[in-house]
Amino acid sequence: MSSWKRDAGSGLIVLAPLLVTAYIIAWLFLKIAGLPFLEDLPKYVLFGGLIKIPPALIRVGIVLAVFTALVFSIGYLMRTTLGSVVENAIDGTMNRVPGLRIVYNASKMAAETALSDTNQLQKPVKIETWNGLRMTAFKTGKQAEDGRELLFLPTAPNITTGFVIEVESDDITETDESVEDALTRILSAGFGESDQEGIPINVTDETDDRTETPPST
Repeated sequence: MSSWKRDAGSGLIVLAPLLVTAYIIAWLFLKIAGLPFLEDLPKYVLFGGLIKIPPALIRVGIVLAVFTALVFSIGYLMRTTLGSVVENAIDGTMNRVPGLRIVYNASKMAAETALSDTNQLQKPVKIETWNGLRMTAFKTGKQAEDGRELLFLPTAPNITTGFVIEVESDDITETDESVEDALTRILSAGFGESDQEGIPINVTDETDDRTETPPST
């Protein structure tokens, strides 16, 4: 009984991430292929009909190519003075729209946090929330009006939610831990380590529990 449970658990550990990744890729592909333009693309034929590329695949390739070129073009523009002027103009326009400015600023902050280099992120720290109980938080680089440090205290395993707390500098314990180690521990709910190549599985062969009597000579 324990043997098939162990095999099923090992198989799910390998297949579950692959299935989730494949589902997300398929969902994105169908969403892009269903965009209401480039609908009249013909089927592309190569090598005298040996290879036929469907219109949906061509449509997705064009959309990804245009999006990639747009991202790099805007990224290059942001390094110039004109880019800063354009960004400030967009921010000023969006912040004048009631209600929408909240969504815009929240999504922009989330994108900056998710896409920025991990070396630029503030290092994790420890704070004592109750007597003898420590939690992992991240510095935001901001301060409250009274000089307290603003920290983000994420929840596990969903780090997109959490609490913004104001803490005195003396109550913050600095650590030598890297951002990757802290995020790995939070995302895995405390079970994972960043230097692990995978999830260790304690496999015990059932034959090990039985001792064999050596043959008599």
